[in-house]
Amino acid sequence: MEQLCKGRVVVITGAGRGLGRAYALEFARQGAKVVVNDLGTQSDGTGIMSAARPPEGAHTAAEGGGAPVSAPAQQVVAEIRALGGEAVANTDDVSDWEGARRLIQTAITTFGALDVLVNNAGILRDKALVNMDIADFDAVIRVHLRGTFAPMRHAAMYWRGQAKAGRQRMARVINTSSSSGLYGIVGQTNYGPAKAGIANMSIVAARELERYGVTVNAIYPTAMSRLTEDLFKSGRLDPKARGGPGFDPLDAANVAPLVVWLGSVSSQGVTGRVFGAKGGRITVAEGWHAGPHIEKQGRWSVSELAQRLPDLVRRAAPNAELSGEIPMAEA
Repeated sequence: MEQLCKGRVVVITGAGRGLGRAYALEFARQGAKVVVNDLGTQSDGTGIMSAARPPEGAHTAAEGGGAPVSAPAQQVVAEIRALGGEAVANTDDVSDWEGARRLIQTAITTFGALDVLVNNAGILRDKALVNMDIADFDAVIRVHLRGTFAPMRHAAMYWRGQAKAGRQRMARVINTSSSSGLYGIVGQTNYGPAKAGIANMSIVAARELERYGVTVNAIYPTAMSRLTEDLFKSGRLDPKARGGPGFDPLDAANVAPLVVWLGSVSSQGVTGRVFGAKGGRITVAEGWHAGPHIEKQGRWSVSELAQRLPDLVRRAAPNAELSGEIPMAEA
């Protein structure tokens, strides 16, 4: 069977566990060479698990510096090599400007190129708005929003340089949004806005990078992981999904085929889109768009709006539920 990503060089952030690990393994099965990036922290971004000795040939950065290879990154590299694939570990902090640069350089120095960037790294620090402190807000925004921007910026510079030198690559970026960012989850006034920003960032970047042969898309996956386990237990995420006998609809591996296809040359022309993935369902999110309106030739007065706006809101579709579906109007 033909490998869809044979020879392509892929960087995946947060690839030591959960969704990122599933992506790394599937890319490897499809013939890609993978840079497995993971700090090895806890789900809230604190603490780092370090391996006593990195595997032979593993490094943390192209220049040879950086922290010890994290146990999760090392384990995924070992899994990929056991499959007969090529992989290298990286433990740079993707939200750090120089760390993100080193990550991208690791791919170029180790494998000679970069074709795909999957921004997947993330943390959670959920609290109600009235209980959230600025440190919890800043940490989540930094890892998700800045941690998506910084690697994408350095990758874009490489791809622009390649295009200007007449070596334009069929490059791909797959960013990670969330149903929280698109539809809203209680207790995530830090995580939700970060993920909403990533969806918008992906659309803007798609328009800017198209000239260099780069497509940029985002996904909002639903799967069981360290970050989502408590959400499922609390009922804030609906665990229900269609599944046949022997099929786990919340398995992270269910999302991997979509990500790998978006990273392949076969996805050319698909850009600026946000895809949902849950179990066996793939959804294209349609995003914000203008709804019903009122208009006059001049400025509205407050009293006029008081009379007109309630009806305008009634005519507009309600906000989507967490599933992304718009509730049916009552008869």
